[in-house]
Amino acid sequence: MVPSSEKPAPAEGSRAEWRRRLLAEREAWAQTAAAAEAQSALTAQLQAALTQIEPLVLGVYWPMKGEFNPVPLAHWAQNTLSCRLALPRATKSPRSMDFIGWDGKTPETYDEWGIPSPQGKVVLPDVLIVPCLGFTATGFRLGYGGGYYDRYLGKHPETCALGAAWAQGLMPPEAFVTEPHDQPLVAVFTPGHTWGE
Repeated sequence: MVPSSEKPAPAEGSRAEWRRRLLAEREAWAQTAAAAEAQSALTAQLQAALTQIEPLVLGVYWPMKGEFNPVPLAHWAQNTLSCRLALPRATKSPRSMDFIGWDGKTPETYDEWGIPSPQGKVVLPDVLIVPCLGFTATGFRLGYGGGYYDRYLGKHPETCALGAAWAQGLMPPEAFVTEPHDQPLVAVFTPGHTWGE
């Protein structure tokens, strides 16, 4: 008998199973030399995209679990494009997320998920860099299952949301059946490629 404290294994092919598998692969890959090269390549691609878009307020995220690190990109945008920065602050109940103005320094406070997040006024980024655990060639993303970005983008459809992902996160079409709450990104960037444009 399985102890009640253990969750049953996710069904094969389910989003939960894809999350488990992609996260394990990404965390292992993030320790390799190829990951450092990919970080540099993706930063350069996103710099080129942001130079064309010229954001007024750029929303990024605090990286974890082998994600692309957008902090150097944010500092570059702040200094080169003179845009303001913002980081998300998420709450568990009600489940929601806002963006808070950020000065670019390591935040000294955390949101309800324990992720570094500044305190201050809510701002509305016109451009977001969105982390993707998995993604489709048509610009849909697989996150951690909380639905925070889908809710936010559903409320702010005017936001230019750009995904940042690693190439191994590309999912086959049959693995990601879109649901009503799924919000497509404008594009998903991986080193050397742009998806969903």
